[in-house]
Amino acid sequence: MNKKELLGKRLRELRKRKGINQEKLAELINVAPTTISNIENGKNYPSLVTLENLLDVLNSSFMEAFDFEHKNTNENLITQINKRLKDNPEKVEDFYKIVMALTK
Repeated sequence: MNKKELLGKRLRELRKRKGINQEKLAELINVAPTTISNIENGKNYPSLVTLENLLDVLNSSFMEAFDFEHKNTNENLITQINKRLKDNPEKVEDFYKIVMALTK
């Protein structure tokens, strides 16, 4: 899944959490309902202004909107961690220290 699709899915989750439909969201930020649909379906990225307006209405932050890691399974996360460590062997000790600090 590409970043555009991940962002769209995340914005859909945030909208549903807020309990509003695409039409109402579109009305609140003054865009066409198809704009919301295209963003949520991963067809288009929102403009920066549209994204700011979406996040304002959804009471969400940029960090929350771009938090895609919750979509990963534990196995996928472990695979990604292992790949990063393999690609950055000089960081293994730092990573170990962080893990140990987090799991005390």
